[in-house]
Amino acid sequence: MLSQTAEYALRATIHIARDPSRAWRVNEVADEIDAPRNYLAKILGQLARAGILESTRGPEGGFRLATRARTLALSEIVAVFEETEQHRCLLGKGLCGQNPGCAAHAAWAPIAKSMDGFFSHTTLDDLLPQHSST
Repeated sequence: MLSQTAEYALRATIHIARDPSRAWRVNEVADEIDAPRNYLAKILGQLARAGILESTRGPEGGFRLATRARTLALSEIVAVFEETEQHRCLLGKGLCGQNPGCAAHAAWAPIAKSMDGFFSHTTLDDLLPQHSST
């Protein structure tokens, strides 16, 4: 249900958080998460501008988390690339919940709410191997 951009952002941020003591180069992250290098460079740049990552130039440069993994909710990462407040109707009838005649709404609304809760209450640390507590 996420865009490819948001998915790459999550995967890259999770990978970077695995070793917060070092700066990760774009090509290293791209290889690890199987993402196009140039596309990922733009994504990581957006995350840095949003304050989620720090970017350092030079021979020892790269990207690292700007905050601790245990306080960074997945929704904060996704929000850089997607509007999380309003979902599109599964049947193409505008925004979810705004068309009372939508046959999918009653069944889909609890699932959408559950997904929102997952992204809001799950931190980056929750998805790291053995909860790194970074």
